Amino acid sequence: MELLINGRNLKVTQRLENYVEKKAGRLDRYMPNLTQIHVDLSEEKTRSAVHRQVAQITIRDDRGTILRAEERNSDMFAAIDAVVDKLHRQIKRYRGKRQRKWRKMGGEEPIIGEPLPLDDTFEEEEQEPTIVRYKRFPVHPMPAEEAIEQMELLGHDFFVFFNPDDEGINVLYKRQDGNYGLLQPE
Repeated sequence: MELLINGRNLKVTQRLENYVEKKAGRLDRYMPNLTQIHVDLSEEKTRSAVHRQVAQITIRDDRGTILRAEERNSDMFAAIDAVVDKLHRQIKRYRGKRQRKWRKMGGEEPIIGEPLPLDDTFEEEEQEPTIVRYKRFPVHPMPAEEAIEQMELLGHDFFVFFNPDDEGINVLYKRQDGNYGLLQPE
């Protein structure tokens, strides 16, 4: 398992690094086939001191599953604790869905290579989300700057467009910090 720790506007001290290694290392117990844990720690300039310290963890396993969580707090150590707890809940939900699908297909044992569930209290039945709407729309070539303008005019959080610079379909989205992100398939 590969553990990557990045700091943005924040110096990652040895104490902080050890704490992250200790907390993130526990995720391997719940999802034993992890290949990468990517931890981003940052300090943002916000009006509210409660939201200044940001901890974000992205985990990947050998099946290609990606789980991501982000937490904000006034204390970085508290933010790390909260984001690890949030990921723990996501892992339980993910594993529960996989085991329910396995049982529906006729299997009676859990998936090979994965430990038994952490506790049996999470057996509540969740309804699987389904696609309830399909939408078709024309995709016009435009640069990313024009796509930002179009997205703002529509009042949406994301916008799909054809980018002539890289000759592909791109997705522009608005981030929580007010900036924009651009998804470019390879």
